[in-house]
Amino acid sequence: MLRVLQIRPNLMTLFHWLITALAIGIAAYLIPGIQVTPIGALVLAIVLAVINIFFKPIIGLLTLPINIVTLGLFSLVVNALLIMLAGVIVPGFVVSGFWAAFFFSIVVSLVTALFGSLKKD
Repeated sequence: MLRVLQIRPNLMTLFHWLITALAIGIAAYLIPGIQVTPIGALVLAIVLAVINIFFKPIIGLLTLPINIVTLGLFSLVVNALLIMLAGVIVPGFVVSGFWAAFFFSIVVSLVTALFGSLKKD
């Protein structure tokens, strides 16, 4: 019984990683200016997770004043810039410009939320 409980979090992590990679593929298909290979989508899902864990809290704290003034809309700009950063890091993922990254981040968030709501806890 204890072994099953230890495996379940790993499966949920794998499930979340695959959902994010699928969302990246769907967003790349929908948004012109974004190109991604299947392996690039899997790597990008990991790189975005690392960026969101380590860099986003620091950037969020530094941009807090402008986020307050813009009622949080500046977070969309920060997300787009982080997508552009990931485009530099990940081979197989190409971002043609800021607006492509901007809409890509919105579509990935929406698709991930949609698929994430389908899973059972």
